[in-house]
Amino acid sequence: MKRILGLIAVVALSVAVSGCAHKKHAVKPPASSSDSVTSQGATAGGVSGGDVGKALPLPGSANGSGADAGGIKTTIYFDFDSSEIRSEFTSSIVAHGRRLGADHTLKVRLEGNTDERGSAEYNIALGERRAQAVKRALLLQGATESQLSTVSYGEERPVAPGHDEAAWAQNRRVEIAYPGAR
Repeated sequence: MKRILGLIAVVALSVAVSGCAHKKHAVKPPASSSDSVTSQGATAGGVSGGDVGKALPLPGSANGSGADAGGIKTTIYFDFDSSEIRSEFTSSIVAHGRRLGADHTLKVRLEGNTDERGSAEYNIALGERRAQAVKRALLLQGATESQLSTVSYGEERPVAPGHDEAAWAQNRRVEIAYPGAR
């Protein structure tokens, strides 16, 4: 019971401060312009001009570790206990949405993941909220409902071992998987 009350308190606190700026961690890629896509799928600041469709490849990602062959990030990272898409991933969302909009035969699976903190049930739900946030953003960019599926793995598929912020930051993610593309 105490754990449930503690979890409720953490969630309530997170909701209360969700409008505050998030602390940036060294493991995050550098932020882009003021464009952002929120968990509700709305675009804040707009996406226009020369920034539209530009991909920001991750360091050392030419071999596909975080980006596809076109340099588009295929992993979207999240802040702790959040399903809000960070602004530095706007261009990747736009690029994936345009790719899907241009070829309706393509399908993607959005795989939600969390770090190890929290209960298994809570992490499955958080992974699903993250996958749904990316889905809504892709739909706004031209993808169709039939092209997108979501799954939450919660904390079950970590990519980084360890029990510290550096590992946790890499495990809080949605992977955009094009089945059969690799």
